[in-house]
Amino acid sequence: MSALFDRLARLFEATHHIGIEGLRDDSDIAGETLRDAAVLIAVTDRPEPGLLLTHRPETMAAHPGQVAFPGGKLEPGEDAVAAALREAEEELAIQPSQVRVVGAAQPFVTGSGFMLTPVLGLVPPDLPIRPDPREVAGWFEAPLRFVLDPANHVGKTGLFKGHERAYTEIDWQGHRIWGITAGIIVNLSHRLAWKELVDG
Repeated sequence: MSALFDRLARLFEATHHIGIEGLRDDSDIAGETLRDAAVLIAVTDRPEPGLLLTHRPETMAAHPGQVAFPGGKLEPGEDAVAAALREAEEELAIQPSQVRVVGAAQPFVTGSGFMLTPVLGLVPPDLPIRPDPREVAGWFEAPLRFVLDPANHVGKTGLFKGHERAYTEIDWQGHRIWGITAGIIVNLSHRLAWKELVDG
């Protein structure tokens, strides 16, 4: 058994009441028809845990060039966990059997029209990741200690669909993590008592 998995599972289970704190619900601008989607928050099981993140290709129609978690729309018959695991395999060649699922967070509505469910999981360190160039321009592992620390969360505002929206930005070694991805990280920071998590 992994001590990190045990801490993740205990902290995640104890904080369901936090809901989507740190995230923004965009129901007011998302439209009436929502598509179900899921992302995998993949934490690496190492003494200094990290978070696996991708860069979307500049050629993609939606969110080009942005930092993202592996994820996408649910296919017929899938739940959020199955979709997140499938997308991680398609995008980064992470086998579902290599992911120990901690649990699914509360879904929230994105401005791009998705009902998005983040799924938290633990993966072995130094997996032989092979990104699919059609969906992933590159990937990196950011230290969990850094991205969960509120001192590294910078509040900003911007225009989206003509509406001024607040969002969070996290900069790690030139990787600009913002928008939905940063919001999910901020929510995780609220839920995981990050100092207890990373210091054991």
